[in-house]
Amino acid sequence: MVYATSDGSAGKRLRVGMVGGGRNAFIGAVHRLAMRLDDQIVLVAGALSSDPENAAASAAEIGIAPERSYADYHAMALAEAARPDGIEAVVIVTPNHLHAPIATAFLEAGIDVICDKPLSTTLGDAEALVALARAKKRRFVVTLNNTGYAMVRQAREMVMAGELGRIVSVHGAYIQDWLTRPIDAEGQKQAEWRTDPARAGQSAVLADIGVHAFNLASYISSCEAEAVSADLFTAVPGRRLDDNAHVMVRWTDGARGTILASQTSPGHYNDLSVRIYGDKAGLKWSGGRPEELRFSVYGEETRTLVRGGHGSTEESRRVSRMPAAHPEGYIEAFANFYRDAADIIRAHRSGGVVDAARAAQVPDVVDGARGVKFVAAAVASNAAGGAWTAARFAG
Repeated sequence: MVYATSDGSAGKRLRVGMVGGGRNAFIGAVHRLAMRLDDQIVLVAGALSSDPENAAASAAEIGIAPERSYADYHAMALAEAARPDGIEAVVIVTPNHLHAPIATAFLEAGIDVICDKPLSTTLGDAEALVALARAKKRRFVVTLNNTGYAMVRQAREMVMAGELGRIVSVHGAYIQDWLTRPIDAEGQKQAEWRTDPARAGQSAVLADIGVHAFNLASYISSCEAEAVSADLFTAVPGRRLDDNAHVMVRWTDGARGTILASQTSPGHYNDLSVRIYGDKAGLKWSGGRPEELRFSVYGEETRTLVRGGHGSTEESRRVSRMPAAHPEGYIEAFANFYRDAADIIRAHRSGGVVDAARAAQVPDVVDGARGVKFVAAAVASNAAGGAWTAARFAG
C-alpha cells in the first residue's frame, strides 16, 4: 500500500513488530490503536507474551500470521532481520526491566526501536542504549506520548518564541488514585509488577508516571534538570516501592520548580499538568482539558487558547485533526507521536533527509535517558535525606 505521508511525500507503511502487549495487557492495545489511526504503520510480527500459548493466541487475535508470531524476542530479532520483508522497527511494551535487553537485541539486529517509558531501570543501561543506538546508527524513540497533544506543541512554540520571557519556574505534576488501596498485594496484575523492584526498578511512582510529568515540563520549557532534592514515600503499608514523590528541581538557566507524582490521591483519576512561568507571562496545560491552554500575560486578563482556534501556532495546526470544538484527546495525541516517529524512521532508513524540526518533537533515546537520570537522582537524593543531587544527563 502506498499513501501520502504527513509532509506530502509518498511512502510505504512502516513495518513494525511488537514485544509484549498480548491479551489482557493494557498499554499494548493503546499503542496499536494509536499506530492504526493514520494508516502509516502495519503490525506484521510479534512476541506478544513470554507464555508461548498466549503469544500465539494473542497474535491470531490481532491478525499476525502464525509464522511471524514468536515465543522469544531473541528469535524474533534474528528472524525478522533475515527476512527481505522483515520489520523496520520494534515496539516494546513490556514491564520496565525488559526494555533494555529487548532494545539491545533489536539494535544489534539493525532494527529501529520504539520503546515505552521508562527507557530502562538503571542509568547504566540507559547510557549503554544511547551509545549502542549511535554506534548502530539506528533511530530510537521513547513513547513519552503526551508531547503529541496539539496544545502541548503550541505551549512549546510559545516558550521558544519568547512569549513568556525569561523562564523563572517550571512545575509538572501527575496525580492518580488507583493505588490508594493495596491492590498490588491482592494480585492485581498491573499494580503488582509496577510496585515490584525487580521489574519496575528503583522507584514505582516516578518510573510509571513521574517521568511523564518531568518530560513534559522539560519539553515545553526547553529546560533540563541540573539538580534535584527529593522526598519519596510509600503511603500504603507494606508496599515495596514508593507511591508518592515530591521533587524540587533546579533547572538550567536559573529556573526553579517541582515535579509532583502520586498514585494514592483519592479523586484524581489521571491528573497530568504543567505550569511554566516567565518574567513576562505564564501558561498552564492540563491533561484533563487537553484542548485548552491558559495563557496569562502579567497585568492582563488570563486568556484560554483553544486548539484550532484564533492564535493557533503552526505546529499545533499541523497536528490538529479536527476543527476547533470537535474534540480530540489521548489517542489522537498518541497517534501524532506515532505519525511523526514513522516519518522519521522511514526517512532515516531510506537514506533521506530527516526533518530536524520534526525529529525535535519526538522524544528519543537521549530524552529517555534524561528521565532515567532524573529518577536515579531523585532516589539518591531521598536516600541522602533530600540532599541536592546532580540530575543532568551528560550524554
